[in-house]
Amino acid sequence: MTAPARVLVVDDSPTMRGLITAVLSSDPDVDVIGQAGDAMEARAAIKQLNPDVVTLDIEMPNMNGLEFLEKIMKLRPMPVIMVSTMTHRGAEATLAALEIGAFDCVGKPAPGDRNPFGDLADKVKAAARSQRQYQRAPSVEAPAAPPVADFRVGRKIVAIGSSTGGVEALIAVLQKFPANCPPTVITQHMPPTFTKSFAERLNRLCAPVVQEATDGARLEIGKIYLAPGGERHLQVANASAPHCRLIEKEPVNGHRPSVDVLFDSVAELAGRNAVGVILTGMGRDGAAGLLKMRHSGARTVGQNEKTCVVYGMPRVAYELGGVEQQLPLNAIGDEILKMTAARKESE
Repeated sequence: MTAPARVLVVDDSPTMRGLITAVLSSDPDVDVIGQAGDAMEARAAIKQLNPDVVTLDIEMPNMNGLEFLEKIMKLRPMPVIMVSTMTHRGAEATLAALEIGAFDCVGKPAPGDRNPFGDLADKVKAAARSQRQYQRAPSVEAPAAPPVADFRVGRKIVAIGSSTGGVEALIAVLQKFPANCPPTVITQHMPPTFTKSFAERLNRLCAPVVQEATDGARLEIGKIYLAPGGERHLQVANASAPHCRLIEKEPVNGHRPSVDVLFDSVAELAGRNAVGVILTGMGRDGAAGLLKMRHSGARTVGQNEKTCVVYGMPRVAYELGGVEQQLPLNAIGDEILKMTAARKESE
């Protein structure tokens, strides 16, 4: 029998610490072994208790969560789940934390929320099981140099799905893209309000234009569209003039937006004129959709186990037969360009 995941809860609010502890303690496979109200208490508790996972508030007195996370990743790398306010400022800080090396994030509940921290226990258990070697990730401050040879793209669409670990993974993939990349649609599991900030951050870091998807937005060469979090699913529609479509529908595989919903629509719209990519994440969302894409003639890629933060979605997709190639993260961007390029400009 697997031992429960041992968790340290760090938050300056006693009320929030109590709520997080209550939510986690309701799962028999999670053991809250301690609490801390600031970075100093947390540092002592980590040394004394040696937890498997830490939940860490972004905004704390004396030393904020980002500063403390950097110290953890430098001195004692371990899985950390960030707890953030659902604001633009909170989203920016959380995205920075994910780039530093945090395992995942959850939003603080709003008043009247009937299911506060709904999937936090699952994230904690996944973090405890993760075989990832925790190392401080280098911060990304500027766009990577463009490829030596630019690409003249054909009429292809790229669809990417990701979840836990997806922030770092998407940056690594999209920084390989030239300014005239194929139209690219992405569903990344992320709390509402976070996706707009993430799109803005990607836009600063990457050569193409990156934006949060809007209903009716035309799919254009050199543009990347990120599904907005929370309320609607992202699809692509209309083969004669492909565009984004946001639909109101119940969660699929527990997610809204869902990768499966996106991949299904790309399979139906584009068929062999598409490339599907599934990156790190918990669960199975996107696996069936990637198989549908492959059956429709699309090229498909899955991130390999060694480079995944969580080898969940890519594993299920591979086992179902939806993955044509499994590749390490640093090779995926280049492979997408190979699959979509009609020819290099120099040819």
